[in-house]
Amino acid sequence: MPDRDPESARLLLKPAAIRERAQEMLKLGLDGKLLHFSVHPEKLAACADYVLDLICEAYPTLDIPFHARWRHFVVDGSDRWRALDRKANFPDAVARGRAAYDLAIVSVLLDAGAGPDWRYRDAPTGKQIGRSEGLALASLDMFAAGRFSSDPAQPLQADSTALKRLDAQALAEGFQAGPGNPLLALEGRAALLNRLGEELERQGLTRPGDLFDRISRTAAGVSVRASYILSEVLAAFGAIWPARLALAGIPLGDTWRHPLIAPEAKTAGFVPFHKLSQWLSYSLIEPLQWAGIAVLDIDELTGLPEYRNGGLFLDLGVISLKDEADAGRAHEVGSTLVVEWRALTVALLDEVGALIRERLGRTREELPLAKVLEGGTWAAGRRIAGEKRPGGPPPLTIISDGTVF
Repeated sequence: MPDRDPESARLLLKPAAIRERAQEMLKLGLDGKLLHFSVHPEKLAACADYVLDLICEAYPTLDIPFHARWRHFVVDGSDRWRALDRKANFPDAVARGRAAYDLAIVSVLLDAGAGPDWRYRDAPTGKQIGRSEGLALASLDMFAAGRFSSDPAQPLQADSTALKRLDAQALAEGFQAGPGNPLLALEGRAALLNRLGEELERQGLTRPGDLFDRISRTAAGVSVRASYILSEVLAAFGAIWPARLALAGIPLGDTWRHPLIAPEAKTAGFVPFHKLSQWLSYSLIEPLQWAGIAVLDIDELTGLPEYRNGGLFLDLGVISLKDEADAGRAHEVGSTLVVEWRALTVALLDEVGALIRERLGRTREELPLAKVLEGGTWAAGRRIAGEKRPGGPPPLTIISDGTVF
């Protein structure tokens, strides 16, 4: 029985399972067997060209950074994390790495959709910045002010004591949110950080940055695989997600059900994504590199199934709704429609990545998916949304509690 098979559960926590089940969903779509979407592979080349045009515009030398939280800390060419790093004068690479992990982990966990109306006023520039970039700056400013630390003498850290007691009001103050500047899911964001603090204590850890030490020890100062980073993220933080699916007592986090997937497998119907955990894993690569540790096989991680990447394929007609009325409805994140949309997104990102590498004559090592996402599909999804709808909202409305999108 699957509920007594821990190995089956652990397989659903690996990027290979995410990719395998996403490809299965794409095949069902190509065969016309999905419940909610049709797939139009003849439009994939034009989609790749749209993304490639944006890549060449933003990165004409093709010197593309990874898709990671660190990109959102740059405003008008000013890298706020680098400035904070210089000012902090960390004593060594380990101290810097721990602080960077503290910031990245908390910031990514706060990075669920902000909603169309929220803005963060950036004090140095006076700009009103929304969505992911605004959330990033708000979290960075809270970090710099010691709002995630319980020790006034050590402000540049996040620790379990401070995270456990953080409430929605403190987040609202830090994020400048209120009736006139509404931010979605404040309570959900605060609860997620509270659970992070509790889970750190349960595992005998003091701060999220202790994960830097764990991974560094495995790397032995030399190298580590990207999939190992994801496995450590899921092991350390898997229990903070709301209780959804579990097998053999192992929580499966961002894993959902679809009736047509893997009908003969022990884990029939289970579709894993681990979107925020993979986004976090991508964001934990660079602090290791700054410490001289190489991160290998980055392309083992998958594309991120969120509404910008998913919206790209829907807005450019690579996929289409079988029932157009679904575009006007709000959908639960665990609905079969959203599960199909997300799985198709993961599979199609691999297809687009391959087409772009072919056009540029680059290998997977030279242009990994993490760079295609940044260059890239995420920005292209935002651009096409802005071209099609005032304010650039996604093509589908998702009901989410701040722990998935």
